[in-house]
Amino acid sequence: MNVNTKDKKFNSKVIHSGHGADETTGAVMPPIHLSSTFKQNSPGDFTYEYARTGNPTRDILEKLLVELEDGKFAYAFSSGMAAISALSDALGKNYSIICSDDVYGGTRRIFDKIKTVNQDVEVTYADLSKENNWQGHLKENTKMIWVETPSNPLLKIIDIKKIRESLKDDNIIIVCDNTFASPYNQQPINNGADVVIHSSTKYLGGHSDIIGGALIINDNKILADKIKYIQNAVGAVPSPFDCYLLIRSIKTLAVRMERHNNNALEIANYLLKHPKINNVFYPGLENNPSYEIAKKQMTGFGGILSIELMGDINSAKKFLETIQIFTLAESLGGVESLIEHPAIMTHASIDKKIRDELGISDTLIRLSIGIEDISDLKKSLDDALKNI
Repeated sequence: MNVNTKDKKFNSKVIHSGHGADETTGAVMPPIHLSSTFKQNSPGDFTYEYARTGNPTRDILEKLLVELEDGKFAYAFSSGMAAISALSDALGKNYSIICSDDVYGGTRRIFDKIKTVNQDVEVTYADLSKENNWQGHLKENTKMIWVETPSNPLLKIIDIKKIRESLKDDNIIIVCDNTFASPYNQQPINNGADVVIHSSTKYLGGHSDIIGGALIINDNKILADKIKYIQNAVGAVPSPFDCYLLIRSIKTLAVRMERHNNNALEIANYLLKHPKINNVFYPGLENNPSYEIAKKQMTGFGGILSIELMGDINSAKKFLETIQIFTLAESLGGVESLIEHPAIMTHASIDKKIRDELGISDTLIRLSIGIEDISDLKKSLDDALKNI
């Protein structure tokens, strides 16, 4: 029987939501159900039919995600991109989207190169961190406002509640990519979002060993039913083992995020004073233009920050090639610290002209601050910066 966690605090929810002891064996941790098919009592009389359609381990993960994001429905996918695709498909075709201008490169790629071509979707990009910078882009066929906050890679903060209060059309859904923040630091549904999306590869997984995605929906059952249908029909679902790993990882989300938050804030303040750093992008810095919104909307500022180095592309490459402790790799949100070059790596699919307009320069570096000892992280950064 599931533990009632409705009135529990977040740190308790991550431990107990979604399941209790297994009713058959008493196992404290839920078993992994690897079967691809399930016995029916008689034709059409079953609890589970086929593992693509439904699986007991995936059910536990989805119940857990509902509680963490304070939603009503949750659906797990094989990747964050699969989740974005399913949501876009659920809205039909020949519609328009208003999207944050600073978003993950893969989000722009699927919108600009796939959905615009195959579904006649029109995407307008706007700096949603600026007040009322989106209302002039509303059209009769606008169906979605896509908010990524904090944004990737410039860590812009968007006031979700203000967009909700300004949006008069209830038929337009507000979707928030909450990957950078995690449910520990931010719960967009409680600020007015209709749908929350995660690349669960990142902080939810937390160990750089799975790929996954998720959609959590507030109270729009019509949309939820469409997503459920697409999830089954397309079949881009996570394996039972990946679901198990996510359930297991989420149990330590609160303690991991506390360390990520603390380390990142200290590193941001440290780099802010460094003579070889032009700029530090982190919402927890008091000089950040979005600091007050972040403080109001988030319970912590997250583990991601970006920096702009002095010098040129060669300086950036030398820095990245010589740094220790930090691993030069794409992705983020793992217990280990990662570092990457957006213009060459995660945002290479975006045209250079657009990158330049956004401020994704050749000396911009994104850091995913892990949970290592802070003194080791500082020394690693200082040693590498001496080389440029």
